Amino acid sequence: MWFLFTFSVLLSLLSQAQVLNSQNPICNPKDLRALEGLLNGLDSGVVGWPNASSSDCCSWAGVDCSSLSGWLEKRVVGLNLGNRGLTGVLTESVAGLDQLKVLDLSSNSLRGPVPVDLFLLQHLQVLDLSHNSLSGQLNERIGNLPNLTHLDISFNRFSGLLPGVFDRLGKLENFSSRANSFTGPLPISLSFCTVLRLLDLRNNSLIGRVSLNFTKMIRLRSLHLSSNQLNGHIPSTLSSCRDLEVINLSRNKLQGQIPESFQSLQALAYLALANNSLSNISRALVTLQRCQNLTVLMLGDNFHGEEMPNHEKIEGFKKVKVLVLPDGALSGSIPSWLRASRDLRMLDLSRNRLSGGIPSWFGGLDSLFYLDISNNSLTGEIPKTVTQLKSLCVNGVAKDASPTESPLFLLRNQGVRLQYNRFSNFPPTLDLSNNALTGPIWQEFGQLKYLLMLDLSMNNLSGIIPDELSGMRNLETLDLSHNNLSGTIPSSFVYLSFLSKFSVAYNHLDGSIPLGGQFLTFPSSSFEGNPDLCPLDLTAFKRQGNPLPPPLSNEQEENRSSIIGLPFQIGAVVGFLLTVIPCMMRTR
Repeated sequence: MWFLFTFSVLLSLLSQAQVLNSQNPICNPKDLRALEGLLNGLDSGVVGWPNASSSDCCSWAGVDCSSLSGWLEKRVVGLNLGNRGLTGVLTESVAGLDQLKVLDLSSNSLRGPVPVDLFLLQHLQVLDLSHNSLSGQLNERIGNLPNLTHLDISFNRFSGLLPGVFDRLGKLENFSSRANSFTGPLPISLSFCTVLRLLDLRNNSLIGRVSLNFTKMIRLRSLHLSSNQLNGHIPSTLSSCRDLEVINLSRNKLQGQIPESFQSLQALAYLALANNSLSNISRALVTLQRCQNLTVLMLGDNFHGEEMPNHEKIEGFKKVKVLVLPDGALSGSIPSWLRASRDLRMLDLSRNRLSGGIPSWFGGLDSLFYLDISNNSLTGEIPKTVTQLKSLCVNGVAKDASPTESPLFLLRNQGVRLQYNRFSNFPPTLDLSNNALTGPIWQEFGQLKYLLMLDLSMNNLSGIIPDELSGMRNLETLDLSHNNLSGTIPSSFVYLSFLSKFSVAYNHLDGSIPLGGQFLTFPSSSFEGNPDLCPLDLTAFKRQGNPLPPPLSNEQEENRSSIIGLPFQIGAVVGFLLTVIPCMMRTR
C-alpha cells in the first residue's frame, strides 16, 4: 500500500512539473466545464467557441485568462461576449468561474431570469447584462458581490422592487437599470454607495420621493431619474455633490421650487427638469445663472401660467448652448437677458403666450442655428437681422465636441419624438409659425444657405414670395401656408432639390404651379386654398412662348441630388394629375 501511495504521488508531481515546464498552460478544467455549460444554455453557438483543435478555453473568443499564484493552470478572470448575437438563457454553470472579475453579456438577446448562482462570484467587479431581454426581479443576493464596481442591467425586462442591499456594495461606482419596469421607491441603501459616480434609473415606474441622502454621495457626477413617477420636492442635499455634472429629473411629478443651494453646483453642465410641476421661474433663473458651467438647460412644461421674468436680477447664462423652455403658457415678452448667451445654439420658447415683437438682437447670436418661437402671440415684422445669422448663412453649424449623457428630444407635429445625443445633429431650423406676425417675407432669407427647415405658417404675412428664397439650396421643409401672400410661386423653386415638404396652402396666390423638380411629387394639399392658382400642361406652357426657369449654376448643380427610377416617375405622374385635373374641371 505504501508503495502504491508513493507511486501515485510521484505521478502527480511529474504531471505538475510537465505543466509548469509548458510555455502555454491550458485553462482550468473547472472553468472549461463552466463555459461548456454556458454554451449549452444558448440556442446557437458562439463564434470562436470552442476551437475543435484545442480544449484550451483561454483561446476562445472573448475569454481572458491569467495564471494565478499557486495554480498550475490559467484561470478565467474576464468573459467579454457583448454584441455577439447570443440567444437563449443563462445557466447556473457560470458560477463555476469562481475567479471571474468581468462578465459582459451586453447587447445580445438573452432571456429569462438571472440564475441565482451568478451572485456567488465573489471576485466579480464588472457585471454588464444591458440590452437583452432578461426578466424577473433583481435578486437581493446581488449584495453578495462586495467587489462590484460596475453594474449595468439597463434595457431589459426586469420588474418588481429594487432590493435594499446596496449598502453592501461599498465599491460600486456605476449603477444603471435604465429602461426596465422597476416599481416602488428608491432604495435608501443607495445612499451608502459613497463612491458612486453614475446613478441611472430613468425610464422605469419608480414612485415616492427622491429620499436619498446625497450628503453621503459626494462623488456623484451623473444622476438620471427621468421618466418615472417620483413626486415631492427636489432635494436640496443634492448641492452636497459638488462634482455633479449631469442632473436629469425630467418627466416626473416633482413639485415646488428649484433649491437655492443649486447655485453652488459649479460643475453642473446639464440640467433637465422638464415635464414636472415646478413653480417660481424667476427664482429658478436667478439661482441657476450662478452655475457657471451650465451648458444645457431644459425646463419646459413647468411654471404654468407664470410671467417670463425680465428684470435686473437675471444677468443671463453666459455658457449656455441649449435653452429649452416650451409648454409653460408663459406670458410676457422674449427676455433681453438672452443676449448674454453669446454661444447659444438652440433656443426653444414655443407653445407659450409670449407677446411683443421678435428682438432684432437675435441676429447677433452668431452660433444660433435652431430657433423655435412658434405657437405664441408675437406681433410685428420679422426683423431682417434674423436673416443674417452667421451659423445659417456663413459658418454652418459648429460641431459639439462630445455627445450629451442624456438625449435631447425634438417634438414633431405628427407626434413623433426624435432623439439626438448631439445638439449639432438637430436640423438647422427657423420656426416662427402660429403667431400674429405681419409684413413681408424678406428676400434676404435666401442667404440662409445652411437652413433646412423654415416654417412661417399661420401668421399674417403679406406681399409676394421672393424669388431669392431659392438661394436656400439645402432647404428640406418650407411652409408658408395660412398667410396673406399674393403673386406667384417662383419658378426657381424647382431647383430646391432637397425640398421634401412644401406648402403655400390658404393664401391668395395665382398663376401656375412650377413644373419640374420636387414639385412633381407634392400633393394637392400643398396648394389648396388658393382659388386662382392653377398648374399648366408643360407642352402648352412651351407653346405659349414662356421661358423655362434658368439653368442651375455650377454650385447649385453640385448640391443637387439626382432622383432617378420608376418609383419617382410614377410619383411624378400621380402628383401632376392630382393638381392638373381639378384645375381643368374648374375651367370647363
